[in-house]
Amino acid sequence: MNNTYVAIMAGGIGSRFWPQSRVRLPKQFLDILGTGNTLLQATYKRFARILPEAHIFVITGKEYVDLVRQQLPTITEAQIVAEPMRRNTAACVAYMAYKLADLDPKATFIVSPADHLIEDETAFKEAITNVIDFAAQQSAIVTIGVKPTLPHTGYGYIQYDDEMVFRNGARRVVMFTEKPDYEIAKSFIQSGDFLWNSGMFGWQAQHIIKAFELHAPNINEHFAAIKGCYNTQYEAEAVAEAYALSPATSIDYAIMEHAQSVYVIPAQFGWSDLGTWLSLWEKGERDHFENVALHAKTLFYDSANCLVSAPPDKLVVVQGLEDFCVIDTPNVLFIGKIENEKRMRDIHIDVQKHTGDRYL
Repeated sequence: MNNTYVAIMAGGIGSRFWPQSRVRLPKQFLDILGTGNTLLQATYKRFARILPEAHIFVITGKEYVDLVRQQLPTITEAQIVAEPMRRNTAACVAYMAYKLADLDPKATFIVSPADHLIEDETAFKEAITNVIDFAAQQSAIVTIGVKPTLPHTGYGYIQYDDEMVFRNGARRVVMFTEKPDYEIAKSFIQSGDFLWNSGMFGWQAQHIIKAFELHAPNINEHFAAIKGCYNTQYEAEAVAEAYALSPATSIDYAIMEHAQSVYVIPAQFGWSDLGTWLSLWEKGERDHFENVALHAKTLFYDSANCLVSAPPDKLVVVQGLEDFCVIDTPNVLFIGKIENEKRMRDIHIDVQKHTGDRYL
């Protein structure tokens, strides 16, 4: 593990989790599950059980650096990596690859979101260890695929070749598919050779840099041009210029869909990306009518398949609703269909259009 690192991505605004997730305090900095830990804190502690804490980096927006410091008081300044602007995950990975390669030319690193739910920590540790071992030994891109339990339309899918099993249970990836419709997702489940894309990847820093050179030169050229600046006093200014010149795209579109030697390691550890209120409802503790109440005292009457999230000092009474979520915050009350993933982004844009940034 001497040459192994993790980059926890904690820069998103969690707009699909609005109104609880806000620009000033996104969901990764919230105790969404009521466990006493924010999602970021839970993710950090999870990796601290696998790797030396000095090898754990958090990459986040410059506006969230102080939040990271507050929530992870033992982390050093050098381990908090500030992005100058939002450019999706491709620029984030390129930045961390060049930074870690400069620190350690033999670096292998894991990339992980900060805001996912992991229920089985033992199985998670085994999966991460398998990814690290495989990636360190092979010039390959490795991802963790989660065995699907239902035809979820909010997740990406990975099809794999099951004819040959490699080291640590790895399979070759055939293709990635982003958020299919229900019928396609159902056919994926029935075929038996698809996994949910967990968004967690592992690779040697030098190998992913070569993948950027080949498949995303419009991103790579800007980060390669500032090689002498990483881990120096000039890094922030140089990286700001690289971000400004780079397109905003995901690592999936920039690299994963085009690269060769991509492998997936199947795993099952009670995973959810907690991307929407529906995903939280799916993981919540339900009553006999499939209702979930978070934090507040809630009474349900003639209601089913509902989710309520409200302050703990509030009484919420829900009568006659089905498949709804009720999200109460100090200055926004949201009531809508629980399957609102696609609409939530539109609502978020409309709120800004009509009221500015006050409620975002």
